[in-house]
Amino acid sequence: MKEYTLTQGRILKSLISFAFPVLVALFLQAMYGAADLVIVGQFAGTNEQSGVASGSQLFNMITMVVTGLTMGVTVFVGRAIGGGQREKAGRGIGAGIAIFALAAVLITALVVPSSDLLASMLHAPQQAFAQTSVYLRICGIGTIFIVGYNVIGAVFRGIGDSKTPLITVIVACLVNIVGDLVLVAGCGMGAAGAAIATVAAQGVSVVCSLVLIRKRQLPFSFSLDYIRLDGRYVKEILNVGVPIALQELLVQFSFLFIQVLVNSMGVTQSAAVGVAEKVCGFLMLVASAYMQAISAFVAQNNGAGRPDRSRKALFYGIQTALAAGAVMGTLAFFGGSALAAIFSREPSVIAAAHDYLKAYAIDCLLTAILFCFVGYFNGCGRTVFVMAQGVIGAFFVRIPAVYLISRGEGVSLFHIGLATPVSSVVQICLCVAAYLYYKKRFAEETVR
Repeated sequence: MKEYTLTQGRILKSLISFAFPVLVALFLQAMYGAADLVIVGQFAGTNEQSGVASGSQLFNMITMVVTGLTMGVTVFVGRAIGGGQREKAGRGIGAGIAIFALAAVLITALVVPSSDLLASMLHAPQQAFAQTSVYLRICGIGTIFIVGYNVIGAVFRGIGDSKTPLITVIVACLVNIVGDLVLVAGCGMGAAGAAIATVAAQGVSVVCSLVLIRKRQLPFSFSLDYIRLDGRYVKEILNVGVPIALQELLVQFSFLFIQVLVNSMGVTQSAAVGVAEKVCGFLMLVASAYMQAISAFVAQNNGAGRPDRSRKALFYGIQTALAAGAVMGTLAFFGGSALAAIFSREPSVIAAAHDYLKAYAIDCLLTAILFCFVGYFNGCGRTVFVMAQGVIGAFFVRIPAVYLISRGEGVSLFHIGLATPVSSVVQICLCVAAYLYYKKRFAEETVR
């Protein structure tokens, strides 16, 4: 049990020890996501790359929504483990499995028969329409594996184990890269081959996770009888997970809006934004790792009645994430072309992607602060606020800014990209205000 606890020991050491495997796992996860775009860009061409860029943007939105929903499982399990409630943790996990099995079936039923319609809604360039549609259809078929992987990862983060998901991601990364090389480079299957490799990688990672689970002694009780939609646990998981999932849906929709708008500018710009977004996935890894780590850390410590450790973890996270953000921002601003060249061999795509990345260089610093606050509020169960600030940032700042900027003359991808750091500034202000409000309210309740 001591192996999994985050409620004891030095805060910064515990946080970094937990966050580092999360960081490596996210890096590898980004690697096998990026492998599709890299290998397609090098061996298939711009049209296939545009199809993967547009299709993966939509599926990234779906994955982020699922990940947000699984945060309900992470927080539920973290609180139960922190409070020493082994059976409650197991029953919550069973309810989570039932919820997400149903979600996987629904997503597959919606995406697979509607792939052409979805490609049309994405305004996929005509030259890349068929590639976008087939990518969506194949990924839709493999949704059960994508959902399963995220549920298992959420459980392990909740119990304070960030190393087991790392092992499964390593396996998935290797399978996806090999699959891309065989299917795209070897068999010339383009976007379809990239999608098949991605789904196969997720499937292998789920099987690997289940094998590891059978060999581990876990800090919760579990039985197959627990896998059911028990109203008590479903409600508690969804109360935390649904606001986060809605926030992710709306935030990712705002980025999808950018992709759709850019798609109308041409196939080069479409591919460039897809390339830049993949690069951004790497630039934001440290902040993303801290968001997940702080959520689990705060959930366990609040469950154990130690909110003081939670608050200290937040500020330790911000300080260390800011240092990494400064490095990533510098790399994006001055080395964006070199980073984009990893994903494409087209000079025009590389130049346009670097232009977009210059705006994201600013956001590297801002997300270091924002993501840590989001992780803290998620761990505290303040997910309605997390949803509210995300919606405000996306729909009241980012989308209006992108629309207004796009209507100007001589607009470049740099100008389009500036909408993201502007929204981050607004969201950070909201987070600081909410933190001070909740801290004051907690102090007043303690006095009473």
